[in-house]
Amino acid sequence: MTAAHPSAAPKTVRVDLGDRSYDILIGPGLIATAAGEIAGRLKGRRMAVITDAHVAPLYLEPLMASLKATGIEAVSLVLPAGEKTKSFEHLIPVCEAILGARIERNDAVIALGGGVIGDLTGFAAGIVRRGSRFIQIPTSLLAQVDSSVGGKTGINSPHGKNLIGVFHQPDLVLADTDVLDTLSPREFRAGYAEVAKYGLIDKPDFFAWLENNWQAVFAGGDARIEAIAVSCQAKADVVAADERENGRRALLNLGHTFGHALEAATKYDGTRLVHGEGVAIGMVLAHQFSARMNLASPDDATRVEAHLKTVGLPTRMDDVPGDLPPAEKLMDAIAQDKKVKGGKLTFILTRGIGQSFVADDVPANEVLRFLEEKHPK
Repeated sequence: MTAAHPSAAPKTVRVDLGDRSYDILIGPGLIATAAGEIAGRLKGRRMAVITDAHVAPLYLEPLMASLKATGIEAVSLVLPAGEKTKSFEHLIPVCEAILGARIERNDAVIALGGGVIGDLTGFAAGIVRRGSRFIQIPTSLLAQVDSSVGGKTGINSPHGKNLIGVFHQPDLVLADTDVLDTLSPREFRAGYAEVAKYGLIDKPDFFAWLENNWQAVFAGGDARIEAIAVSCQAKADVVAADERENGRRALLNLGHTFGHALEAATKYDGTRLVHGEGVAIGMVLAHQFSARMNLASPDDATRVEAHLKTVGLPTRMDDVPGDLPPAEKLMDAIAQDKKVKGGKLTFILTRGIGQSFVADDVPANEVLRFLEEKHPK
């Protein structure tokens, strides 16, 4: 990654939810000025900051210093890094830390980290005192464009990913684009999968722009801010129209049903597969399955796979290191997935690039046969 980009202008995206509306600020240097943004929006003077062992050495001290300088009393809790932290085991100390900080109704809980910290902290904020104010400071690309926006919070279960949680909207999201320069190339690519997803859902022009400009997005500066802002605006529009995923919001799960099954199959082992990589493979599979069902041209699936492969993402099941369980076991994970209604399989399929739709009652036998064909065996 590259150095800071002070010339890049910040952008603001508004999530319109009536009296629960909030801003997403996107740009460089926002952690250093976080306290001012927070104090201008919230009356509370106490904060609990939840972060992890990877992020804390980089950003906890400047954030805490900023809060202190603004007269905000803050405590912090540092958790282990990794997907396995999204569990009941770590939910309890987070709740206790919030209570121990004497967080009241106008105070706030701050999630400083990637999607794992954001999801876990948001869930804790949603249940402590029947709902505490909540601020997201996402430090990964994936969290900035996806998990920090929209209020879906939760933890994992042995039965599957994100099966325990609540909807709890943040009061503010601060997406500091400078922090992305400290991500490993693998982490940045994983987040990029979610950026590409917005183009594939209903923005074919954005997907084409990414095909032509992905290197500039990776390099940083204005192109990166633009890609994040377009992604956040796309999610904000969907959330405003369908906050609780009763319809259109389900489109945000493009690639996730297959991807979540692969994550469960690897037991959430980040050395083998991280969330964005699972989504990348899942999006390719969703386009291939759509072609198999004669809904879309095979050329679209080829185009999606080619772009994701070009940026360095895995695109096939045999790109996952180690052995995968048989197709039947992957089907069990899909059947457990939260997008199943009334025992019927629901997938996000597509009629082409940027033409995704919710497909109810997808035949399970067709999915199983497809998985058997794609399985590395």
